[in-house]
Amino acid sequence: MPLKNQSSKFSLSRDHTYLNCAYMSPLLKSVEKAGLEGIKMKRSPGKVKTEEFFTTTDRVRVAYGKLVQAPAQQIALIPSVSYGMAAILKNLTIHSSQNVIVAEGQFPSNVYPWMRLQADTGARVQFIEAPPTKIKRGQQWNDRILESIQVNTRLVALGNIHWADGTRFDLEAIRKRTREVGAWLVIDGTQSVGALPFDVKKIQPEALICAGYKWLMGPYATGVAYFSPELNKGVPVEENWINRLHSENFAGLVKYQSEYQPGALRYDVGERSNFILTPMLLAALRQVQEWKPANIQAYCDRITQREIGRLRSHGFWIEEDAWRSKHLFGIRLPDHLSLADVQKKLAKEKISVSFRGDAIRVSPHVYNTEKDIKKLADVLISSQR
Repeated sequence: MPLKNQSSKFSLSRDHTYLNCAYMSPLLKSVEKAGLEGIKMKRSPGKVKTEEFFTTTDRVRVAYGKLVQAPAQQIALIPSVSYGMAAILKNLTIHSSQNVIVAEGQFPSNVYPWMRLQADTGARVQFIEAPPTKIKRGQQWNDRILESIQVNTRLVALGNIHWADGTRFDLEAIRKRTREVGAWLVIDGTQSVGALPFDVKKIQPEALICAGYKWLMGPYATGVAYFSPELNKGVPVEENWINRLHSENFAGLVKYQSEYQPGALRYDVGERSNFILTPMLLAALRQVQEWKPANIQAYCDRITQREIGRLRSHGFWIEEDAWRSKHLFGIRLPDHLSLADVQKKLAKEKISVSFRGDAIRVSPHVYNTEKDIKKLADVLISSQR
């Protein structure tokens, strides 16, 4: 059955049109409840059992692993995308003759680590620009990325989609090409995983790193990362106690261990057991699992399709359907319209979207309706008068 509107599961204000999940997801009522229960537990710490440092985090690994088709042992709990990228940076061997491929206008947390790499090693960061054309732009951008991956490429670091306008990158083709030249593929899935199906078994990246507070519907300062078995012997960002072998035995913690926990658990952030945020993330992941990303895509497509067509007919540009996500897309204005003026009009009508570069980024979710998208389109079209 098609997914129905889920606004009853949220506490969003009815006089505000929130089309901005890519900025930050609203809290589900179930996630809010999990956070409050965590606060209650923390106010009576004598009731916190030793095993509770581990049980919830293990459940998060299982839930996220099911979402992306990855084994739980290869999932690490992190506080941010930059933390996960730092783990890659620490374990990547690269020479000054090699390069790192990124997309133009990529989110900074997936750029700054490679700029540091460039400064430290002399390896070059190569930005692949979007083509200037509006016809077959997504396809041509993907072609440019594939052509740029050569024998001197050591790492390709991309999003599944572009965070500013939802342009989709063909990760299967890119993975195939990186294997041909022996390069790593590292994906920032923050703006896609949870709303767009992702299969680790199919793509087989070295890492898939996601912040938890957007499409995973979790709280801020949470994240999850898949690290491939190739990184199971790597060096973590920090040396904390809980990542070490036998850390479950609190009485034996002074028997210092040289070995880490198996799999990707060595990359967990310290204090990963956060008794407030981690249960919230788990509740969020379970709800996303219940909805299913494919159903979220279908729902967002259903409520936006008509108005996207209307906007295009009035001269607004949106990436071709075959090369964009349905839960996040960019609207670019006709030349005669001012982005600043449009921004003021949208704010006046209490419509929340984001402005990234020259694009109006629209990111609906299952709490939105076609009426919300029509309200946005009406304001944009009326701006032409």
